[in-house]
Amino acid sequence: MSVKEHWFYVLCSLKDNNLYKGTCSHVETRFLVHTSGGVKSTKHRRPLILLFTRKFDSKSEALAYERYVKTIEGGIHLKNVLINMGLLTSLGKLSSDG
Repeated sequence: MSVKEHWFYVLCSLKDNNLYKGTCSHVETRFLVHTSGGVKSTKHRRPLILLFTRKFDSKSEALAYERYVKTIEGGIHLKNVLINMGLLTSLGKLSSDG
């Protein structure tokens, strides 16, 4: 059985500044589905930007990371990663530098 890479991604809604976190095997295709309104949870939050991606060697690793960042501790970790990358401000808003 071959190992197939999988992606964790974060979208940001320019409408309400909320973040959406997910996993997929083809991030570009999945982003197009989101931006075209094909995902119920983000359909009414468009326009969206692809804020962050992280590649994993397997689907199970990506899903485990997604579960982690959806916890309080993991959410703080992800927010700090995005702040350190200059993508979010310390208030959790999109950075004008990002």
